[in-house]
Amino acid sequence: MTHLPTYTTIKRRQSGAALVIGLILLLVLTVLAISGVNSASLEFFMAGNEQFRQNAFQAAETGIERAMVNGLYVVGGAPTDFETIIGNNTPTDAFTARIDKPLGNAPQPAIWGNSWNSFSSYHFEITSIGTAVRNARSVNVQGVASIAPFDSQTQMPGTGLGNTWN
Repeated sequence: MTHLPTYTTIKRRQSGAALVIGLILLLVLTVLAISGVNSASLEFFMAGNEQFRQNAFQAAETGIERAMVNGLYVVGGAPTDFETIIGNNTPTDAFTARIDKPLGNAPQPAIWGNSWNSFSSYHFEITSIGTAVRNARSVNVQGVASIAPFDSQTQMPGTGLGNTWN
């Protein structure tokens, strides 16, 4: 006949192992919860930074648009003259646009075509810096060509342009 263990025999063999295992599982769950909260808050901060970067980019684009609409593209001034346009997109986003003459305000040959001696072009460069909160900054550059009547200072066809015209 076999002898079945009694309640007191089982109780002596356990010795509190369930308590230790329960505390270890609770510690693991706590570490996982803290890690999840830290990860979520970091992702929230990164999303905010991306939004502010996008706001700075849009402010710089607004600066370019305002410079193209309100800028004075003067072809007769000094080669180093520039114009600055300052404005705000919102109370926190701002831009500064500067119109430069990268080719020294010298007339350039117009586009290839039948009326070569009819036009000259002048090149301008708009550099716009947009800023937003958290030191977000974006620099956008846009080139502009202004077509003007022919200027005798431009290169004539066949002289130094690597082509031959008859």
